[in-house]
Amino acid sequence: MSTTARRRLMRDFKRMQSDPPAGVSASPVADNVMTWNAVIIGPADTPFEDGTFRLVMNFDEGYPNKAPQVRFISQMFHPNVYNTGELCLDILQNRWSPTYDVAAILTSVQSLLNDPNTQSPANAEASTLYKENKREYHKRVRETVEKSWED
Repeated sequence: MSTTARRRLMRDFKRMQSDPPAGVSASPVADNVMTWNAVIIGPADTPFEDGTFRLVMNFDEGYPNKAPQVRFISQMFHPNVYNTGELCLDILQNRWSPTYDVAAILTSVQSLLNDPNTQSPANAEASTLYKENKREYHKRVRETVEKSWED
């Protein structure tokens, strides 16, 4: 039971409790430190403002040497989020480092919300609107923000 991954996740949890980053929260589900529920509050002065977006983070025994699987449970309209909620985020793929912890992952996802990478779109429609029709993009994002309040 006392694996490197589990010890590290308990450290991550203590950090999230004692020094939580602004606008994000996360904790392990009951009875399983390898699965976490997380919430990201949409950053102020962005189309995502006031959204409460729920995510699930799944870790395996390879953590922290292997990135967790992170996906939105809340509906999300964003160039770097697949319809399944999976994220296209470099630090969760080819740029992973064991120095990243839960707080760093969630703050990276939070900053991605308003700073998408349109070179690597997971959602082609959102990417196209972001580049070519910001007004319609913002309207669609506001719809997901309002939906996030119901989840």
